[in-house]
Amino acid sequence: MKTTPFTTFHIDLGARMAPFAGYNMPIEYTGINEEHLCVRQGVGVFDVSHMGEFWVKGPNALAFVQYTTSNDASLLIPGKVQYSCFPNGRGGIVDDLLVYCMDDQTYLLVVNAANIQKDWDHLAAIAPRFHINPGKELYNASDEICQLAIQGPLALKVMQKICDQPIESMEYYTFVKCGVAGIGDAIFSTTGYTGAGGCEVYVANKDGAQLWSAVFEAGAELGIRPIGLGARDTLRLEMGFCLYGNDIDDTTSPLEAGLGWITKFSDAKGDFIDKASLLALKAEGINRKLIGFEMMDRGIPRHGYELCDSEGRGIGVVTSGTMSPCLKIGVGMGYVQTAFSKLDTEVFVNVRGKLLKAKTVKMPFYKR
Repeated sequence: MKTTPFTTFHIDLGARMAPFAGYNMPIEYTGINEEHLCVRQGVGVFDVSHMGEFWVKGPNALAFVQYTTSNDASLLIPGKVQYSCFPNGRGGIVDDLLVYCMDDQTYLLVVNAANIQKDWDHLAAIAPRFHINPGKELYNASDEICQLAIQGPLALKVMQKICDQPIESMEYYTFVKCGVAGIGDAIFSTTGYTGAGGCEVYVANKDGAQLWSAVFEAGAELGIRPIGLGARDTLRLEMGFCLYGNDIDDTTSPLEAGLGWITKFSDAKGDFIDKASLLALKAEGINRKLIGFEMMDRGIPRHGYELCDSEGRGIGVVTSGTMSPCLKIGVGMGYVQTAFSKLDTEVFVNVRGKLLKAKTVKMPFYKR
């Protein structure tokens, strides 16, 4: 099992550790609800070094990114970040990812931890068509980079203390290469998976301990705390953010998942994997759709629970669910037959044979 440059910090702080995507990762420290609210209201720090990082370089880098991802990377300029996905050639999704534009011949792809090898194999098989050599112009730097996500409304105030240039006014989904905590070549990105604001910082593994210590020293007076992956999941779910393996996978199309906004068919985008089949699906209409729902009866929806109509007939399945720490009600996401996807539609969650009433709502569930 792999460790990150921060693993000893987690253990020393008493985190409950567990295997995740091949890494020994902190699940919680003092409790998921408490950590969740710390991020919503103040500032918390996540170790997300398990995420994968691929560099794509050279004169054909943009063409390669355009063909392998669903969004239009030609819209990116240096310093911009884009959310996208890898269509799998069969109508589903290999993974979702972030695309960083360093310059017009250099892109950084940040992928999910559990999919690093799968994503690499997928991209490496395609790269030679674009005269891109795996291991050279396409390079897997996942084992060389660590990452902290400093999240919450106070996050940028904390980080400004240890950044060598102004960062508090940066726009969402932008980044700079700057000095952070005396580390001269950090990537500072106003991204995150919580909906609470903040940033993600990438540095070389050798600089991880220096970054961790500086971040916690800078945030001490504002109550900064380490946060586990359990709260990361509840935070992302309150925002209606998809989790790969739950809400999207190799069997779900981006159109079914409500990701049409990152699936571009413009002339500037050009051809990409599954373009023809996704255009056909868009024209024909989808048979199922990912919805958000709130519980009306008391109960907590869980991944895999059946969604039913009022007569108990199956209409879909819960993909993610929890008791919202902020809203104090059960919330979830799931795929249902399209006829049941309209807002305020009554649906039922089959919880151990008991039908509990819920209704479809617009996501995010929680709004700042």
